[in-house]
Amino acid sequence: MRALRRFVVVVACAMVGVLLLAPPALAAGTWTATGSLTTTRIDHTATLLSNGKVLVAGGFVGTLPNPVLASAELYDPATGAWSATGSMVHPRHLHTATLLHDGRVLVAGGAGPDGNQQQSSELYDPAKGTWTATGNLNFARQDHTATLLPNGMDRKVLVAGGSGPSGLLASAELYDPATGRWTVTGSMHTARQDQAATLLATGKVLVAGGVGPTPGLLASAELFDPATGTWSATGSLNTARIGHTATVLEGGNVLVAGGSDGSNILASAELYNPATGAWSATGSLNTARAFHTATLLPNHGGQVLVAGGFGGQQAFALASAEAYLPKTGTWTRQGSMITGRNSHTATFLPDGRVLVAGGTDSNNHLLTSAELFSSPTALELAPPLVAASTGVGPGKALANKASAIQAAVNAGQTAHACTRIKDYLALVKAHTGKKLDPQQANDLTTQATDLATELRC
Repeated sequence: MRALRRFVVVVACAMVGVLLLAPPALAAGTWTATGSLTTTRIDHTATLLSNGKVLVAGGFVGTLPNPVLASAELYDPATGAWSATGSMVHPRHLHTATLLHDGRVLVAGGAGPDGNQQQSSELYDPAKGTWTATGNLNFARQDHTATLLPNGMDRKVLVAGGSGPSGLLASAELYDPATGRWTVTGSMHTARQDQAATLLATGKVLVAGGVGPTPGLLASAELFDPATGTWSATGSLNTARIGHTATVLEGGNVLVAGGSDGSNILASAELYNPATGAWSATGSLNTARAFHTATLLPNHGGQVLVAGGFGGQQAFALASAEAYLPKTGTWTRQGSMITGRNSHTATFLPDGRVLVAGGTDSNNHLLTSAELFSSPTALELAPPLVAASTGVGPGKALANKASAIQAAVNAGQTAHACTRIKDYLALVKAHTGKKLDPQQANDLTTQATDLATELRC
């Protein structure tokens, strides 16, 4: 069985609390088409570069004579267009790509055109648009994870697990950008591939789930300590899973969502608490899905956007998307992509949009298409709130409070704006059924709570 790549974006952000009349939710997001990839591809990687462009590299195209790609291309958010850049030294898919602290991109391992695992690794230089070979892995591997360690850990890259010529791997190794060499470090307790790996605030790396030798899918999780080069067991997932995503939330907890338990596609989600080493259930996805993407949205209070994947009774490629609200532990629907897709990539862009690219559709057709998710931010929501407040019910009182909110937002006075939003919501509630009909009240409440979410109230 050929495993499929997933792309997980990990970022951290903060929220503070304010009394709301309804759980905060993303304002209705929209999906729009953008420029298409020059080549169909799945099992590729997507990396946000320091210059704001997105590098897509390698992948599987499926057609002879070159079913595996060496080509790479760049997406420019300013133009919405893709352009070719230098090709990798070796064609590969099911590899990893890691943005190094110096702006270069390290690609490691994967499978080649002959289906064999790769031992090679290489570096992309954005300034030159070229690839150069670097040190070889000690163990050829695919379907592994790669995690960039913090500055205090010599800025090395940890690669762990995957499958090699002799089967599943427990081995792990470290890449040193200063020397271009890989050194073996402590092995995991359990050999596994297709696991999820996340860097915790402590500097340790959490690995969870995936496929193991026996009994198959894994619920176990373990921690790598860069200071000692050793792994230790931690609490197990409530459900064994593959094809899941893992995202670090504000406060340090890790959200694992969806996937498959080997028999069923999962809607369940759970949270890992680094302080206790325990997992606890959280709200389930609205739609069961596997091999989807999860993107943390720092411009929306640290909510997590999940998009696409396998789902439904026939395991179709899903177009639906939804967002996880850490404050309430619930999921809200976020519209549908133009094209259902799985095994695609998702990248958070500097302008706050999310780029999804490639993958395969429900008919197993490989895709060149790409699209963008966007949702209004606080500065965009404040003026409409003022306009809406002026035109309904007790317009003057609401408009005055809304204008005060907008002024606080414009001045960067977040705490003041949050207090004003609380007062505004109380006024809307007081006038509901009197000077405001239920629909007007609902519309104003939605806009105000969306704004509160954007401000991380």
